[in-house]
Amino acid sequence: MELVKNMSSPKKKSPARQGFKAQEYIVYPAHGVGQIVAIEEQEVAGLKLELFVIHFEKDKMHVKVPVAKAISIGMRKLSETDFVDRALKVLQGRARIKRTMWSRRAQEYDAKINSGDLISIAEVVRDLFRADNQPEQSYSERQLYEAALDRMAREIAVVNKISETEAVRAIEINLAKSPKRSAKTDAEGDSDIDIDIDGEDSENVAA
Repeated sequence: MELVKNMSSPKKKSPARQGFKAQEYIVYPAHGVGQIVAIEEQEVAGLKLELFVIHFEKDKMHVKVPVAKAISIGMRKLSETDFVDRALKVLQGRARIKRTMWSRRAQEYDAKINSGDLISIAEVVRDLFRADNQPEQSYSERQLYEAALDRMAREIAVVNKISETEAVRAIEINLAKSPKRSAKTDAEGDSDIDIDIDGEDSENVAA
């Protein structure tokens, strides 16, 4: 049984709600960049509730989010251009990989991707990137890398008003500036040590 049911004629409102307004592009943690196409008033369990109707063009879907809960679930405005520049700079840094079980690392990467935070997503792209002369990614690594790359490219494209292809190219250019990693440090171990992929160990970290 549906909890939210459409009223016969939903109201579309233009005033801002929680700092957001209709037609604005936003970032929703679980899906990335979307557009608020309407703010509707609907009936839920006999009570009237305002909802953001968010359209995700690439995924061809709509999500309805209660206006009152938008902030608490992590919905946010697009990053400013200077923050996008900071995220691109992250890609130029040394990749950091915990030499722990892959399943554990995969969960951490997935959490970063779905955090909605552009810097955290950039860290996943940086850490899972492999140049042509480096060992290939495993299937699961590739999936996470592509998910992070897609989320990052979508936001950069909307913020900088460029195509997603151009955004991916900008990401690749910055990744190319990162220190070269060695095959030796790509090998997985089972100790819980944060390492710089170029071979310089950092302090032990108790995860």
